[in-house]
Amino acid sequence: MPRFRFIPKPQSAAPMKPFASAGEAWFWFARTAKARRDGARFEGGPGSWQRPCDPDDIQRALIALYRQGAVGAIHVATLARFGAAERAPDIRCEEEIAFVAPWDEALDRLATPLKAKGIVA
Repeated sequence: MPRFRFIPKPQSAAPMKPFASAGEAWFWFARTAKARRDGARFEGGPGSWQRPCDPDDIQRALIALYRQGAVGAIHVATLARFGAAERAPDIRCEEEIAFVAPWDEALDRLATPLKAKGIVA
């Protein structure tokens, strides 16, 4: 039987910098998801600071909220739509007024588990 070796990932010497808000964390996740789809690979490299999580941690938090019923399909669709656009819904645009409330609700609910994990300050 093979013996598995568990080796911790090396941590960068750069200080951790949590996100200022759930919205900032969501846009970061959306950019990294798009980069992954385009074929990018992420590895810890030198930088002035590092993030306190992997992009998958934010996705897992949203999936958990969806499974608990805290957010619905409209919330997830709104986050996906405007995350891909890299902007929040604009209340001045008549077509986007209906998305403002689900956007705010989703980010408000997403902020709780992200704060608990130290991802959002």
